[in-house]
Amino acid sequence: MDDPVDAYTTRFQKQEREIKSLSEEIEKLKNPENLGISSQLAELREENARLKYRLNILKRVSQSNQFNKNMLNINQHLQKLFGDAIRMAFPDLQNPPLSVAPSQQGRFGDYQCNSAMAMAQMMKANGQKVSPREIAEKIVENIPFNDLIEKAEIAGPGFINIHLKKAFVSKLLTTVLVNGVQPPPLEMKKKVIVDFSSPNIAKEMHVGHLRSTIIGDSMCRLFEFLGYDVLRLNHVGDWGTQFGMLIAHLQDKFPNYLTVSPPIGDLQAFYKESKKRFDSEEDFKKRAYQCVVKLQSKEPEFIKAWKLICDVSRNEFQKVYDALDIEIIERGESHYQDMMTDVVKEFEEKGLVQLDEGRKIVFPPGHSIPLTVVKSDGGYTYDTSDLAALKQRLFEEKADIMIYVTDSGQLISAIIRCAFVKKFKTRSGDTVRLVDLLEEGLKRSMDKLIEKERDKFLTAEELTKAQRSVAFGCIKYADLSHNRINDYVFSFDKMLDDRGNTAAYLLYAFTRIRSIARLANIEEATLREAAQSTEVLLDHEKEWKLGKCILRFPEILQKILDDLLLHTLCDYLYELATTFTEFYDSCYCVEKDRQTGEVVKVNMWRLLLCEATAAIMAKGFDILGITPVQKM
Repeated sequence: MDDPVDAYTTRFQKQEREIKSLSEEIEKLKNPENLGISSQLAELREENARLKYRLNILKRVSQSNQFNKNMLNINQHLQKLFGDAIRMAFPDLQNPPLSVAPSQQGRFGDYQCNSAMAMAQMMKANGQKVSPREIAEKIVENIPFNDLIEKAEIAGPGFINIHLKKAFVSKLLTTVLVNGVQPPPLEMKKKVIVDFSSPNIAKEMHVGHLRSTIIGDSMCRLFEFLGYDVLRLNHVGDWGTQFGMLIAHLQDKFPNYLTVSPPIGDLQAFYKESKKRFDSEEDFKKRAYQCVVKLQSKEPEFIKAWKLICDVSRNEFQKVYDALDIEIIERGESHYQDMMTDVVKEFEEKGLVQLDEGRKIVFPPGHSIPLTVVKSDGGYTYDTSDLAALKQRLFEEKADIMIYVTDSGQLISAIIRCAFVKKFKTRSGDTVRLVDLLEEGLKRSMDKLIEKERDKFLTAEELTKAQRSVAFGCIKYADLSHNRINDYVFSFDKMLDDRGNTAAYLLYAFTRIRSIARLANIEEATLREAAQSTEVLLDHEKEWKLGKCILRFPEILQKILDDLLLHTLCDYLYELATTFTEFYDSCYCVEKDRQTGEVVKVNMWRLLLCEATAAIMAKGFDILGITPVQKM
């Protein structure tokens, strides 16, 4: 059965074309006798108006059905309503400014539209003098019929204060309680490739890799939740001249490596030993270069040695990924070796390659240091493999969006000049051993739990879960809660503080919220049933404030999609937790007898607000890669 919205849209568009055609024909007619056709035009316009009315009704019904499961982005919906109103009120104004944002103070409504002032300036530049207040009045008059806005008031010179309907907000909260936290509908499912972590084989992972790993994983989680097709890639440094010295040292230290697996316990020490020999022993250096040539020629015994070294590193990396709950697909530099010739050829065809003492280089715009795409000996470089990886991801993987969480400022300029890449974000870090940092985090989180005497009422298993949750959650949050563009001072004391905007505070707050119904002996089945049948009342100002804060979640996610700044989500979760505290301190959820402690009254709609808050916080934690526990 055809979609009625599509059917009416088709008829409506056909009518619009006929009206335009007839209007043009009438304009051209000079003979008054021929103007009788205008009666046909009038009939078409009348029918067109009826179709438009019915189409709008069907669209509203369709949108209402769509909101039955998915969370509604209120800000986005308001922007559409006010955008339509502005176009209806001022159809001749090209690209009018649209500004809708949450109100900073409740007395100014729930949201504000501040377009009128900017529109007045634009119209003044076009020779039209209209006051912002007059513009605001026309905008309000043309707001389409909707279920969201209770009233729109004009304040001051032309601010439009928007008040939401409590019944509609209550309905949206019920949607969250019944269906869970579902993302807003996705207009188009795009493929997103996120390149993150990317350590080097035979070297320790350090804090720089931690930051890339945490941010990259969280970005993947966000895009996955929103319905995108996400490919998580680990572009490890598993190829290059350093493997020549590693293989040569392997041959000397474990000559039977082809038949007996070499017991390389500390690959970092192994690397340092080989590097020391490479710098001090000329014969060893020559043999290392020969090993590189044989490796690049893919001679079997050298490929086996290379794989052995990679496997040792891979096992060490995996320990970190397991601890931080990171899923990632390894696709190192070696994967792109056969693609590099085509990349160099393309650079040459674009006229971007210059010769410099036998090597082929590319100068990215605005940079004085070039990329070397071919060395003087004819070999390729890291730059070449990076470019080959980008081309493969765009033209074979067909990525719509590519995000790089790494320090590659120079690389991006070259790629933009070649028109390869669409989206690129960078991050760098320090050189602290990552394993040491994670171990220190576990130790300090246990000390904190014991200090708070959690060991006296948690089982050994619960205590270990709480320890890992706090340790790794705090380490991740410490990075994610800061603007990734700026550096910050890494401090265990600060990140484990259960006051302020920290993971420790949020995890404790979440655990407390989850415990409210449990301590009142209200089972989850009872809450699920109540979600279906109980209206979420929002009469108290703190109930209303919390309800609106809960429903801002889709707006926050959209903002992160726009700028990839994950600290916005951390700030929101902190705001949600503090708003909940205001609500909980002012509104009794469960009333108990002061003498016996027995529950005498349950305000179920308030318990449902607790559940909705916890649901949003849980999804926020999931996007940040933080694992809360039931008891802490």
